[in-house]
Amino acid sequence: MKLNAKLVLIMMLLLLLVMLALFLLNQHSQNALVEEIQDSSQEISKAVQLSIADLTSEAEHSRLMEYLQDARHKGINEINIIDIDGEIIDSSNPEKIGKKRDLKKLETGMKKPSPAERRGSILTQKPYEVVVPVIIGDEHWGYVQINMLLDNIRDIQRANFIKRLVATCLVFAVGIAVTIYLARRYTEPIQRLVQDFKKVSAGDLSVTLPVESNDEIGELAQGFNEMVEKLRERETLEKRLYEAEHLSRVGQLASGIAHEIRNPLNYISLAIDHLRNEVVEQCPERAGAVTVLADKIRDEVRRANYMVVNFMNYGRPLKLRKALVNYGELLERILSVLGDRLAEQRVTVVQQLADDLPLLYLDGELLRNCITNFITNAAQAMPEGGSITLGAELDGEPGWVRLSFGDQGCGIAPEDLDKIFQPYVTSKEVGIGLGLAITERIIKEHGGEILVASRPGQGTIFTVRLPMEEEAA
Repeated sequence: MKLNAKLVLIMMLLLLLVMLALFLLNQHSQNALVEEIQDSSQEISKAVQLSIADLTSEAEHSRLMEYLQDARHKGINEINIIDIDGEIIDSSNPEKIGKKRDLKKLETGMKKPSPAERRGSILTQKPYEVVVPVIIGDEHWGYVQINMLLDNIRDIQRANFIKRLVATCLVFAVGIAVTIYLARRYTEPIQRLVQDFKKVSAGDLSVTLPVESNDEIGELAQGFNEMVEKLRERETLEKRLYEAEHLSRVGQLASGIAHEIRNPLNYISLAIDHLRNEVVEQCPERAGAVTVLADKIRDEVRRANYMVVNFMNYGRPLKLRKALVNYGELLERILSVLGDRLAEQRVTVVQQLADDLPLLYLDGELLRNCITNFITNAAQAMPEGGSITLGAELDGEPGWVRLSFGDQGCGIAPEDLDKIFQPYVTSKEVGIGLGLAITERIIKEHGGEILVASRPGQGTIFTVRLPMEEEAA
């Protein structure tokens, strides 16, 4: 329901409550007033009957005093019986017996007494005078004068006014309470919305407003959430565009440098072979030491050349040359090359290969690059030395094999786990940040996946899942 509809409905309900309260009070007042008038009329009728009886009776005893004691609470204050000559022959007030009344001024019916008569009266309320002529047959016997106080009716009207005033105040109190409740209900979300707008304008896009209603406030909150979501998407897109632009520039720079470096590396490699042959021919006694030194130089040149090739080939489609590969033999060839370096770093390698591990149908050279990256990264994560565990077994899912690479190094911070496979992102002082990015790409090109689990200070485990494809006929 819309907010304006709610406000109109509330005002209509308050109006109906006021009208209903006033109607009920008016009905109650009318009923009470009618009953009071009926009671007063009955008392007047009784007083007239008694007065006529006293007027026409020759008995000396008057019943007016006895009747008046019970009729005072009904408003009857005084009863006078006046003969045809204007003399008060009987009265509830003994002091008025025998006094004369001016018949010309004596009007039948109900009227207010004159100010002079009121000044001579001991009454402090507003009395009314009822004069009833007594006619028996065709003979006029006299008059019955009844002084009565209509304070009961006035009290009823006053009480009704007070009741209506109280009812109106209660209804308005309820209206004020409802208004305060609505003000708090609808102003607090708006205040929260203002605060959240300030947070968003300050750059905090994690704000989300709860949608608690279907009115304008709810629509405003929903629109705010949609706006924030679009801002998040835009921020994510801008970050991706920035990263893509950054990677493109780095890639162009790296490709240019790689082209310039490959030629000197090739020349160094050829020069080392030539120098080794010259030294071996001229100094045969130093052939062993020179050969070892030349091989180490060639390995370093080969490693530098491999890094350059990675620079140049990243972003190009891979061409897989799949063949059946014995994983254990592949590890032996890799460890024979890395053995001396691992020994210098005081790193030992533990192999945990399953006996039922089948031959793997994949690109052995590319997988060799992946394994070399895992072992090199694990050794660099243990500057004080440690143990690297290489595992291989059939996966729990049929048709898959699981390879694991675990170390006892410093681990990876949780906030960096999502970044380790991004190109050109590295936490090492030496490195270009392409090793794991290329490794992930090679694994995915084989249809597999790579998982990582790490705890700071406890080490890291990389798990590679590869499908076991059969060799094509």
